Amino acid sequence: MKTLIGGAVAAVLGLIGLSVWFGEFLQLLAGAIPVMLLLGGGLALYLGFDELKDTWKKDEGVADTGAADDDSEKYKQEIDDLKKEIETLKADK
Repeated sequence: MKTLIGGAVAAVLGLIGLSVWFGEFLQLLAGAIPVMLLLGGGLALYLGFDELKDTWKKDEGVADTGAADDDSEKYKQEIDDLKKEIETLKADK
């Protein structure tokens, strides 16, 4: 209940203050909007550049898949050799 009363009092005082200092409010708003646009634009530039770097890394990863295929073939061959060796060891027992 205290929160409800406090919120109502703050809203009434804010409405009264806005009506009394409306010119100053507009002046503050006129000064704050360019700053918000500047900060928002800077954030958008940073995020866009970060996304661009991620796409560059993905493109580099696609170019490296040829080497990964060679490694996978080598490992598959090694696994097959080890399976054959295990089978021969089982047969010897």
